[in-house]
Formats: sequence, C-alpha cells, structure tokens
Amino acid sequence: MSLEVAHLSKKYGEKTALEDLSFTMEKPGVYALLGTNGAGKTTAIRMMLNMLQRDSGTVLWNGKPLDPETCNVGYLAEERGLYPKYELMDQLIYFGMLRGMDKETVKERIAYWAKRLEVEEYLYPEVALAMEKQREEEEARERGLTGLEAKETKGSRPVKKKKPQKADQLSKGNQQKIQFMIALLSDPQLIILDEPMSGLDPVNTDLFREIIHEEIEKGKYLIMSSHQMATVEEFCTDILILNRSKVILQGNLNEIKKSYGRIFLSLKVEEDIAKILAECGAQVLSEKEGEYELRVSGDEEANALLSRLIAAGVRIIRFDLREPSLHEIFVRKVEEAQAALHGRMEEAGQASFHDHTQALSESGEKEAGRNV
Repeated sequence: MSLEVAHLSKKYGEKTALEDLSFTMEKPGVYALLGTNGAGKTTAIRMMLNMLQRDSGTVLWNGKPLDPETCNVGYLAEERGLYPKYELMDQLIYFGMLRGMDKETVKERIAYWAKRLEVEEYLYPEVALAMEKQREEEEARERGLTGLEAKETKGSRPVKKKKPQKADQLSKGNQQKIQFMIALLSDPQLIILDEPMSGLDPVNTDLFREIIHEEIEKGKYLIMSSHQMATVEEFCTDILILNRSKVILQGNLNEIKKSYGRIFLSLKVEEDIAKILAECGAQVLSEKEGEYELRVSGDEEANALLSRLIAAGVRIIRFDLREPSLHEIFVRKVEEAQAALHGRMEEAGQASFHDHTQALSESGEKEAGRNV
C-alpha cells in the first residue's frame, strides 16, 4: 500500500491557500503535516478527501485516485462534526453504516471502542445507572453508613431514569472521544487526524497516544496535523512544514535533526556560572535557578565548556548535549521563512520607490524642457 500526493494547489481569487504540495508514504507510519496558523494544513486535508475542489494535483491510494466513498478512510476533523441534538448511539450507527458496515457489526465496533475510550456511560444508560450506584455506595462507605442506613438514604432520593446522551450534553473532550471513535469504527487502513488532542486533559491525551501507537503497530497509515510538537515528535517518521501556503521543510525527521547536529545543551549546576558562560561565549537561551538552556556550535564548544566547569570545581547535576527538538526546528524554519519574506518585501519596496523617483525626475525634466 502507498499514498502519493502530488502538486496540490488551491487559490481563492488572488489569495493562494496552498501551493504545490507533494509527499509520499510508501510504508505504514505517521506523516506529520505541520504549519503555522492559516498555512494551508486543513485545506490540504480537505483537498485530499475531495471535500474541497483542487485547482491542480492528484492524490493516489494504492495507485488509484483516493475516493472516500470507495476507500476505507478514517478522518478526525479539527472542528466538531457531531449533530448536537441527536442521540450519540444513533449517530454512531449512522456513521458506521455510511462506511458500508451492517448494523450488527457497527454495534459490536461501538461496544469495543466505547470501552476502549471510556465513554460507555454516555452511550449505554444501564452502564450509567450502574456507575451511579457504585458512586453512591462508595459515598456511603466514606460517610460510615451501615447497609440499612445507606438503603434508607438512597430510598429518600427520587429515582431518575437514565436517558441516552446527546452530543451537546458532553464536554469538549468527550465529544472529541466520540469523533475519534467514528474515525476508527470501520477499521480504516488510512487515518487522517487533524488536531487529535484538542480539548483533552492529560489523562485522555495519554489514552489517545496509546490508541495511536496501537494503530501504528497494526500497520496503519496515519497523517497527523497538530500544533503539539512533542506529541507529533513521539509518533512521526517524516514531516512537512507549511508557512504561508508554501512548503519550507520536508523529509525524514531523524535525518533533519542530524543535519543540525548537537547544538542544544541542557545544563544544571549548583553554583553561579554566569561569568564562565560569558567567557566561553555560550548563547544562553533560558536560565532559571541553576538550570540553563544553551546553544553551542557543536561538540567542541560543549566539551570546552565542560572542561572549564570541572576545572572551576562546579558541581554539575545535568549536562545533556542534544539535537534540536521538532519544536525548535519548527520555530527556526518559520523565522527564517518570515525573514526571507520581509527581505523580499523590502527589496521590492526599495525598487518601487526608485522607479517612482526616477519617473518623477524624468517627468520634471520633460516639463522643464517644455518651459524653455
């Protein structure tokens, strides 16, 4: 299996939303589609899925045009796509059957993912009742009530019948879980995730990470778009960074990191080393209570600094020379692209000013000649 995206472009009038995007996935894994806000990531995804008409370009899955109506593709959109006033179970069955599954198979898949994603209480009223009963029993034990007292207390409360939940009754994080479930219901081979961790607390973020790892182990092809660089870095093998609709960096993440070298140094000491750092010329990126983030030219400068610290009797807690993180690479490439753009704009402005001045000068000379 393979995915091939070639020369995708999109304009809205004179505004370029995406310019000549190309990449390939020849084996399972995670491809990271990254970029600044408004760079064209979501536009690219929608064009790949035929949700948005392309001005140019092709998308091939196993050598044939990718068509979500005939290809088994899972898609988790960045924005909420649930019907707020409809019951969740009805929506899940509906979306599952749209993917070509029969109703019984859909229900089996819903049961599996409801348990895996810990949302059974929102889909099955009997589970919600059982969980409420358990909470009441735990509350009674904490209050030190006997079995009879607990029953009397419970009996004094009106019994509420649980109803199936609707989308607008869920928190943002739980809605994200339901949408993730919809993306995975049909067991797709190609999965596209647009900001998958949006709205999740740390516990559920870890849950999503576990599931994504499981899908990778199953040999799935994943495209992930996210602003959470640490999370992306955990999964991805190849990356593409967009800025102002253009690709500014593309390739294997490990190879990209190696090309920068080990230029970042994390340092923790128990003494004040400001004077030593100044003498060595190390670039201090941040400092807090003896913890430093430095930028160095490479191993030689780092080793020279280490020798100075040891010679000065400094107690070193941590000395970690490393390659740049994806976050640091992203920021650097975007800054370079922005600086290059501003430089071109200044050159264009100076050229325009020069042409305008020359035109005024020539006009003045002609007027003077006529006066003579």
